[in-house]
Amino acid sequence: MPQSVLKATSEDIKKIKSLYAHHLTDTLPPGALFQAKVPGCMITAYQSGKVLFQGQKAEAEASQFSHLKAADAKSKKTPAVTKYSPPSGIASMSVIGSDEVGTGDYFGPITVCAAYVDSSQLALMKELGVKDSKGLKDPQIINIAKDLIKTIPFSLLVLRNEKYNTMQEKGMSQGKMKALLHNQVITSALEKLDGKQPEAILIDQFAEPGIYFNHLAGKKVIRERTYFSTKAEGVHLSVAAASIIARYAFLIEMDQLSKAAGFDIPKGAGPHVDKAAARLIKLHGEDALRQFTKLHFANTQKAKKWLQ
Repeated sequence: MPQSVLKATSEDIKKIKSLYAHHLTDTLPPGALFQAKVPGCMITAYQSGKVLFQGQKAEAEASQFSHLKAADAKSKKTPAVTKYSPPSGIASMSVIGSDEVGTGDYFGPITVCAAYVDSSQLALMKELGVKDSKGLKDPQIINIAKDLIKTIPFSLLVLRNEKYNTMQEKGMSQGKMKALLHNQVITSALEKLDGKQPEAILIDQFAEPGIYFNHLAGKKVIRERTYFSTKAEGVHLSVAAASIIARYAFLIEMDQLSKAAGFDIPKGAGPHVDKAAARLIKLHGEDALRQFTKLHFANTQKAKKWLQ
């Protein structure tokens, strides 16, 4: 049976429990804090801090909480060094970095960007305010991104909801979608360098390298000097720049969805999102969810319950 295991803090577990408030089971296995059942997946949170997702839709459910670490990405003091670990000194190299936004948001697309930052531009990146986008507010993201798109080579892809839902319904996991998108933007960014070769390609890690390359079987893939790292925005400014451009594109898409809906479409996947989805159904009918949301998220069923 497919499964995913995440490591969560007690605060995270409370938030996850509130998301599944309408789906909690009456009985608990030993050591469990709560258990919930949704179509295609059983979710169990343990006192150890592990949250287990089991069933055919385990990966899809777990993907809503992409900010949490996979439990097998473990809390070892020093992660194992492999041929895909970034080399020492990468921070001062010329690098293509890639990152994605929107994978854990119920509303809106997935946006993926690869950006090239030459070693000669690293000081300029800092000058422009490039850093981990999680520490930046939306107006800052917009201002920095507008500077970046005029300054560095980049490639951006937007996977809108209707196409995302079609791919997901055909059995494609979100992990595979992300791998295909990352590979495409990296290939496209390389083409924009007119034959110049970066010293490294750095991907903000969302899967083990072996799984990433398996997802790309049969595709043209660059493996040489390709590295993976979690929290890669702090490893090289190219990933931070890619993340800012991807978030900027996501914000533009969310604005367009809000205009189409006639009200502000929220980010995230919490209870506030369920209410917004219920409002969307009331105003535009259930079919509208296909253009606005990632249908397989638990929020779809929760929104319908608001209308009962």
